[in-house]
Amino acid sequence: MTMRAGVKTKGKTATKGLSDWRARSARLARRIGGGLVLVLLLAGLALWWAARWTPDRALYPIQGVTISADNGKVHWGSVKAAGADFAYVMATDGADGIDPQYARNAAQARVVGVQVGAIHRYSLCKLATDQAANFIRHVARRADALPPVVWLDYDDRCPDRPTRALLLSELATFLAQIEAHTGKRSVIAPGPAFEADYRVTAGIARTTWLRRDFFEPDYGAHPWAMWQANDYVRLTGAGGTVGWNVLRPEGQE
Repeated sequence: MTMRAGVKTKGKTATKGLSDWRARSARLARRIGGGLVLVLLLAGLALWWAARWTPDRALYPIQGVTISADNGKVHWGSVKAAGADFAYVMATDGADGIDPQYARNAAQARVVGVQVGAIHRYSLCKLATDQAANFIRHVARRADALPPVVWLDYDDRCPDRPTRALLLSELATFLAQIEAHTGKRSVIAPGPAFEADYRVTAGIARTTWLRRDFFEPDYGAHPWAMWQANDYVRLTGAGGTVGWNVLRPEGQE
């Protein structure tokens, strides 16, 4: 009888231990599940906020968008209704790249009263003269109200890293040629990493357009004239996300 009682006691103990383990595991799983739901909820709220945030218009009265073929067929009336006073539209890339929606986007923006400027993505792997020729072929002379923009970023397709002196020389050549074509001085738009390596804003005397999501950019040799404040904005009338930009009001430093 004693041995059987011992066996029964051990069996009950083992069963209780297994039951307790299962209960603790279930509680832990519920806690993890609840935490995961909370994380997902917070992430969803952050994305929702990011897709809608733009700087205070009382501080920056003039605001606009960056548009490319990635945004599909843009309905410019809706973009204007969302508060875009101007638009910069991707036009050319390197020596032979063309944004296939540029001509349509530029024309339709002008129809609804949105001022337009063209963007060229500068390539470190292409000659400045070839890039200028590509831009001139596809951007009509003086057709756009806004100065052209030179977008300066590293590109995974181009491993070249020229010296700063060579880059500044080539860029000056490119700017001289496209400015003769458009009749306007260009805007340079270096990304943070590109500017850190080449200090373009200190070497090229042009108006600057800097980029930093949600916070004013603090790079560049002099104050920015235009700031891309949010690259995650979603608008009715444009697929995907657009860049949202503001102009520095006159008198601000």
